[in-house]
Amino acid sequence: MLFFSRKPVVPVLRFSGPIGMVTPLRPGLAIASLAGPIEKAFSLSKLPSVAIVVNSPGGSPVQSHLIFRRIRQLAREKDKRVYVFCEDVAASGGYFLALAGDEIYADPSSIVGSIGVISASFGLDRFIERYGIERRVYTAGRSKGALDPFQPERPEDVARLRDLQRDVHEVFTGVVRERRAGKIKGDDAELFSGAFWSAHKALEFGLIDGLGDLRSKMQALHGEDVRLKTVPLSQGGLLSRFRRLGLLSTGARGGFALPPSFADDLVSAVETRALWSRFGL
Repeated sequence: MLFFSRKPVVPVLRFSGPIGMVTPLRPGLAIASLAGPIEKAFSLSKLPSVAIVVNSPGGSPVQSHLIFRRIRQLAREKDKRVYVFCEDVAASGGYFLALAGDEIYADPSSIVGSIGVISASFGLDRFIERYGIERRVYTAGRSKGALDPFQPERPEDVARLRDLQRDVHEVFTGVVRERRAGKIKGDDAELFSGAFWSAHKALEFGLIDGLGDLRSKMQALHGEDVRLKTVPLSQGGLLSRFRRLGLLSTGARGGFALPPSFADDLVSAVETRALWSRFGL
């Protein structure tokens, strides 16, 4: 009986879900929870490869950038080559994560791109006016209540938001140009418009390096006997996740009760669902 496998091992990180957002069942992808697993992946094997699977519709640009930077730092320190594989979606912040790869692959049906920045809200000022509801806001600082959905929109607030979006967009496009240097093709106005494409079109634009799957690529690189070892991002079952997120508390009679924050978690779940639905998923 063999107690130790001599087969080559490729560590695999699976980044699935929104970035920086929290849902009732699963914490969003964030550097605070991913730093440990990322470091483990780069120390797990002597092979010069680390694989990352991305299935994300995006989310926080800050968390996307922080995760991206940590992967690139470790790739340099450990002298590893990073291979990224896009599943259903690698869009917006999800594509930002994919850019951490030295090579990016996707399934022919994957959705890739959405290199843009979006902010969304509602204009509810006329709604509350119709029902005789008065909004009272007190601030120290004229712009503290900017873009409050219950107050009329001010042009100067919109202009400030667009400036902010432009700055964030420039960071994103700068990383694309750096990481895909010599590979991207096409007009910047189209590439960086926020549009998303099938993997075939993304390949034409040079946003990915090829069509393929994780196992086939790793076998081509390291032989048929290669083992793929997934590095877990979190531990515990569904019940422990509920407890960790504060969705379950023990009642006086020994049962479980939902805390007041559950409404906020439901809103977060709706926002997450909206992110995925943009891509028909």
